[in-house]
Amino acid sequence: MATRSDALHTAVLGLLGEQPLHGYELRARLDLLVGALRRRISFGSVYPALRSLEQRGLIEASATASPDACADPARAPATARTLAPRRRRVVYGLTADGEAHLRALLAESGPPSWEDGDFDVRFAFFARTDAATRLAVLAGRRSRISERLDRAREHAPCCGGRGDGYRSELARRSAESLERELAWLDEVAARERDPSATLLQDVGAPTAARAGDPAPATDLPHHRSPTPRTPRTSRSTS
Repeated sequence: MATRSDALHTAVLGLLGEQPLHGYELRARLDLLVGALRRRISFGSVYPALRSLEQRGLIEASATASPDACADPARAPATARTLAPRRRRVVYGLTADGEAHLRALLAESGPPSWEDGDFDVRFAFFARTDAATRLAVLAGRRSRISERLDRAREHAPCCGGRGDGYRSELARRSAESLERELAWLDEVAARERDPSATLLQDVGAPTAARAGDPAPATDLPHHRSPTPRTPRTSRSTS
């Protein structure tokens, strides 16, 4: 069975395979990506994961100047020169070995890719996976959910206990959730088999991006700048 670190490493490699990112951008994108994985992935483990991947030679780190850093440090104010080191940030990107490792991970379709957290991460990068592998992962996930639904239905009559409707409600909710996921898996698989209906397309290698480029505005929450208020002038009374 895959571990939390496996899912996190795959998510980190997948995101860095799209664009080099510094730590804050990576955490923001992970926050949007993992969704239900938040219960499984602690964001305090992101930087240890980055160190582990760097030690394995799968990613590399490079220091870049902050966009607001002065181009000529000698002409910057003394306070800016003092704070200059803090304006440098570390950007992470995939190495050639990291790209090869990511391709191998996304080509796998065995049982680990069917589990809850790993399936979500794999599905998030389906656009970089070939159709045959996508269908294999979807079929495996369906078999896993079908097994859980059979067990839920089998134990539903006895899990409530005498007069305990609350446990019965929990069992019913669990079964309905599994039924909804089965229906969704069937819908996605049907799109994959019908080229005219599918919304998922194979893509080639991601467009190279410069290290330190900001994340697209659509990927991160948008915050509206507050409208400055016009100061009120006091009225003199005669």
